[in-house]
Amino acid sequence: MTWVILHPAEFKVYPDDTRLTGEADTSEERTTLQEDLQTLEEWAYKTLMKFSKDKGKVSHLEKGNPRGQHKLGSTWLESSSVESPGGQPAQYECTEILSGVVVITSKDTVQHQGISLTMEGSVNLQLSAKSVGVFEAFYNSVKPIQIINSTIEMVKPGKLPSGKTEIPFEFPLHVKGNKVLYETYHGVFVNIQYTLRCDMRRSLLAKDLTKTCEFIVHSLSQKGKLMPSPVDFTITPETLQNVKERASLPKFLIRGHLNSTNCIITQPLTGELVVESAEAAVKSIELQLVRVETCGCAEGYARDATEIQNIQIADGDVCRGLPIPIYMVFPRLFTCPTLETTNFKVEFEVNIVVLLHDDHLITENFPLKLCRM
Repeated sequence: MTWVILHPAEFKVYPDDTRLTGEADTSEERTTLQEDLQTLEEWAYKTLMKFSKDKGKVSHLEKGNPRGQHKLGSTWLESSSVESPGGQPAQYECTEILSGVVVITSKDTVQHQGISLTMEGSVNLQLSAKSVGVFEAFYNSVKPIQIINSTIEMVKPGKLPSGKTEIPFEFPLHVKGNKVLYETYHGVFVNIQYTLRCDMRRSLLAKDLTKTCEFIVHSLSQKGKLMPSPVDFTITPETLQNVKERASLPKFLIRGHLNSTNCIITQPLTGELVVESAEAAVKSIELQLVRVETCGCAEGYARDATEIQNIQIADGDVCRGLPIPIYMVFPRLFTCPTLETTNFKVEFEVNIVVLLHDDHLITENFPLKLCRM
């Protein structure tokens, strides 16, 4: 359910945050949600990270919610009722019906010239200064690609009574022609976003009211079974590329494996790493998730790699021969299924970065293919 709230006296924009979401209407579904919370707690323990549990809340949407209790680790989370998912975009799959309610509240009657609702979806592309020069980057951005645009007239000109008025709506998530509903993605040079905008037109002496909220689109699940693609790796001075003074490198041997580079976006990237030997002491071992965005215009194509997140999996001079787990969750909105179109591409890679105490930086790169199952 999507809510758009209009208030003649005040507009509120709510910040979005990382959330674990799911339906929990039955005891089985509540058990599944609790198991997901336990998985998060185990992940935090393995990666030596901590959650601010005192800030954690369970948001119960819609009236009549059973308000099940949940805990993170041994800490029970506070419950809160939410009439509208402020800042929490509703999630939809392609071909579903986008439904919700426009809520208008006012102390007095409101005269208006009509209320409309517009659904928009677009891909915004931006060329980096590094790729095409500073001047072109500022003045010659790539034209946005419109995916979907539809407007419905909800209320004809007239008056709305004082108090709260609720106007339900439905929008089919269908595109015309050969266009595709790409999954929502917030990148640096490629941004795929879907919004609902409600407009209340008013007389010349009164300001028009507008409220916009984002909703999330998930691409359709891939049919068939995803074939795993495990990768075993060995890192030594001889295997490194783009090294100028190989003879000056200290001797080291690092082995490991990734369970699969074909990854389901809702499941973590997993594997294992072992430092068999190293002449220099190890300072840190990190996992770096990278987005590789390619977009084009009349001047050509630009390919840029930027970091999404960096997770430290080991700190200090680790014991030799000790297996170190590799575990990385793909962040929502900042990742999407690997995408390749005529005008742009979105790809992902993971780097294993080992920093030695003599400031030698060892990096091994692995391309990833993300999909939704």
